[in-house]
Amino acid sequence: MVEDLFYNVNTRRKALKNPNEEYAKILEVVSRYAIHNSGISFSVKKQGDTVSDVRTLSNASTVDNIRAIFGNAVSRELIEVGCEDANLAFKMKGYITNANYSVKKCIFLLFINHRLVESAAMRKAIETVYAAYLPKSMHPFLYLSLEIAPQNVDVNVHPTKHEVHFLHEDSILELVQQHVESKLLGSNSSRMYFTQTLLPGIDCSSSEVVKSAANSSVVTKGTSEKVYANQMVRTDSREQKLDAFLQPVNNPLSAGPTELITEVNARPPESSHRPQDAEMEEVSDLVEVADVQEDTVKPGGPSESGHLSPETLPSRKRPREDMDVELEKNYTRKDMTAACTPRRRIINLTSVLTLQEEISNQTHAKLQEMLHEHSFVGCVSPQWALAQYQTKLYLLNTTKLSKELFYQILIYDFANFGVLRLSEPAPLYELSMLALEDPESGWTEEDGPKEGLAEYIVEFLKKKTEMLKDYYSLEIDEEGNLTGLPLLIDNYVPPLEGLPMFILRLATEVNWDEEKECFESLSKELAMFYSIRKQYIIEESNPTNSQNEDSESGSTTWKWTVEHVLYKAFRTHLLPPKHFAEDGNILQLANLPDLYKVFERC
Repeated sequence: MVEDLFYNVNTRRKALKNPNEEYAKILEVVSRYAIHNSGISFSVKKQGDTVSDVRTLSNASTVDNIRAIFGNAVSRELIEVGCEDANLAFKMKGYITNANYSVKKCIFLLFINHRLVESAAMRKAIETVYAAYLPKSMHPFLYLSLEIAPQNVDVNVHPTKHEVHFLHEDSILELVQQHVESKLLGSNSSRMYFTQTLLPGIDCSSSEVVKSAANSSVVTKGTSEKVYANQMVRTDSREQKLDAFLQPVNNPLSAGPTELITEVNARPPESSHRPQDAEMEEVSDLVEVADVQEDTVKPGGPSESGHLSPETLPSRKRPREDMDVELEKNYTRKDMTAACTPRRRIINLTSVLTLQEEISNQTHAKLQEMLHEHSFVGCVSPQWALAQYQTKLYLLNTTKLSKELFYQILIYDFANFGVLRLSEPAPLYELSMLALEDPESGWTEEDGPKEGLAEYIVEFLKKKTEMLKDYYSLEIDEEGNLTGLPLLIDNYVPPLEGLPMFILRLATEVNWDEEKECFESLSKELAMFYSIRKQYIIEESNPTNSQNEDSESGSTTWKWTVEHVLYKAFRTHLLPPKHFAEDGNILQLANLPDLYKVFERC
């Protein structure tokens, strides 16, 4: 029992505060020593009271003592820790809370050689680890007992001997940090969240919390709903820019790799006559079409066949005489591109229908919604672009998205394409020779002479002329010249610098033996050729001084194409596959609420 403390030291006696505060400090010290000494019974109570404020049993464990003093909320979230290092003459054991527990003030019980002390460096090191797991301004419960060689501990840091330093402090702190972090990672497999029941009478919608600027600017009478600044979307995806109606005159994507191709026309010349593409005069309202049996499909080997019923068609388009598909009278499919004719041929090929089903099954609904309602921000490069959706900013891979878009158009609009007519035929032989000269082709002397390979490619593709023209509007004449390309979307011409490599891959990379694999691989090669790729417009992105003026206009053109043609098509036609959310083709760069949190810390 201690009585009449500091009776002969008046200055120290006057420094004592009121009894309640002094008693609280005594309770704090005793309770901490009670936790550390689990094999000893502690009991603390005021004079005259019958109930102890701190009471532990001699047979209680450390966890039991923590439960008795700090409650069940702490004890049920404890993780046991322990490590040692003989080289540092150091040993540690104790208990820390996992990520489910947090309080506004850190509770840190530190014993070094069984003596209650403070170490600011140790506290800071451990709280740095917890910062990644706990909410902002929240802290853990920590009880650590360190045993360090006495000669390595410096106790003469503070007059009260309350704070200490020790030898090899940085190494020991690093070891403790790593051990604590490993324990937290192992215990982070489950998290606990507490929810609050909605009060009756509150109207809570299950829709998005984020409100658009257009909707939030108008507050109806009788409603007190408030949209906070960190949740407000300040753009409207429905807005249009004036330059969307000002298409650039020159299109750098239409510049050919050689002088073979000088311009591309969306319509065939007047001198050429194609019955299936020519507009018919309105002589009659209806054209009777006889019963048509589906011919054998030969993309290089196998085929599918089926019986098709007769159709009655308006006279806008003249039907093909030898077609193996039906024509649809009123086609209202939302996936139809602007480049397709409204009088469509119905595709009954099982292989094409299977490919369409595969695309549909792999669609990511959230990404589709994001692309449908995004606001285009700008081009970072020919490959990357920025777009905003609600309060988030995204970085999108234009190359991969455009490749997927053209592949889906080729599958969904199969055999329903317009024609991009080349003003001058492009010889397949010369295109093949250009591709073989490119290191990307991978040609070696063991493959044989380039001339022989080029002749083989020409003869091989000439055998596929009928199928390529009928299904893909890819036209090759009898002399082995390329005369037409498919028109996939309006106002877009593929980068013809990639035409030689496309011809080479068309003959070597397409599986011509199986029907489904043939259509799939051929469509992917066409999609790769049509996609906007950095290597074909890099010169316009990094112009030389002599070409500065021309390159500025060229750069403006491809940027216009990306924003007003490709990303406009992404809104309505692209079904983004699920792997886009995982492979880095669509990345979230920033989120407005998170940015507000950063500024709050500043």
